[in-house]
Formats: sequence, structure tokens, C-alpha cells
Amino acid sequence: MAKCNEIRMLIFWVILGWYVLLNLLLYGAMALDKRRAKKHQWRIPEKTLFLLAFLGGGLGGILAMVQKRHKTKHISFVIGFPVAMILHILLIVFLLGRILP
Repeated sequence: MAKCNEIRMLIFWVILGWYVLLNLLLYGAMALDKRRAKKHQWRIPEKTLFLLAFLGGGLGGILAMVQKRHKTKHISFVIGFPVAMILHILLIVFLLGRILP
């Protein structure tokens, strides 16, 4: 039984690490894209930003939108990032319900 609990905790930490990493990545990508937009430089493709959001970085994207005032006029981002975040919250609740007693 102790081994099973260790595996469950490992899975929990892997899931947590995944979401922290993806949210930091998307926040950073949005901040970098905003900087590049101001300087009229090469930009990060929107599909890359959405990929990071739907892989788990939705909250980081939302925070960057609010704090950096970036992509706030694009309805696809205003709706897409929260939808990605909600889907991942539901996934987390489902997964943790399966692995934690």
C-alpha cells in the first residue's frame, strides 16, 4: 500500500510540474511577443500561443493578457485561453479524483 501511495504522489507532482511549466512558458511567450510587437520584430505565431494554452498554459496566457495588455482585442484569445483553462481544470479534477484517494 505504501508503494501505491508513493506512485500516486509522484503522479501528482508530475502533473503539477507540467502545469507550472506550461503556464510559465506561455506567460513568457506572451511577454516576449508583446516586446517584439512594440519593436516591430518577428513575432511568435498565434498557433504556438494557442498550442501552449491547450497543452495546459491557459492561466499563464490569461495572466499575460491582463498584465501585459497583449492580445486583449483578439476575441479568439479572449475566449480561447479561458476555455483551455477550464478544460484543463476539469481534466485535473478528473485525474486527481482517479489517483488520489
